[in-house]
Amino acid sequence: MSSMAQATRYYLYQLPDGSRLMSDRPRYEKDYRLIRKSSQVKGMGHLVAGAYQPRGGAAQIKHFEPLIIALSKQHQVDLALIKAVIRTESDFNPNATSRRGASGLMQLMPETAAHYGVSDLYSPQQNLDAGIRYLRDLLKRYDNHLYLVLAAYNAGESAVAKYKGIPPYRETQRYVKKVMQYKIYYSRH
Repeated sequence: MSSMAQATRYYLYQLPDGSRLMSDRPRYEKDYRLIRKSSQVKGMGHLVAGAYQPRGGAAQIKHFEPLIIALSKQHQVDLALIKAVIRTESDFNPNATSRRGASGLMQLMPETAAHYGVSDLYSPQQNLDAGIRYLRDLLKRYDNHLYLVLAAYNAGESAVAKYKGIPPYRETQRYVKKVMQYKIYYSRH
């Protein structure tokens, strides 16, 4: 194949309002975040939609379970906790993107992903590895106090420090409860 055939011809960007734009040339607007570039359009349609949910929702766990199990063992983080976070964050959708820019299975923010060396937020391998390492680091930082770990994962470590505990944000409080409920479920299954 010629190098011309392999050249990037399609660029997919996330816009500030959460919508997505596919272009045949690079865009240089400051607020446009490159999500994917490819030499072919095939397979990009579901990414353009943005709100795409794979069929079966949580049934996607079967597809990612071997990788999740391996990374859980490698980084010594509780498997049920990892599954609970993924279920709460993305419902096992590797292409999930929040309005705030969190992306992938574990909904990593770009800064966190960069800290853990992620080059493709939508790569299940990279996203899971970084997200699980981040959980491991939070578990160490908060001496395995799960409520603080989950609050920090959701609202940020600075918010937990500011409020010296779980921040009084309704979203974070609901998030912590939801993850803990899923953790109980995955501990039994």
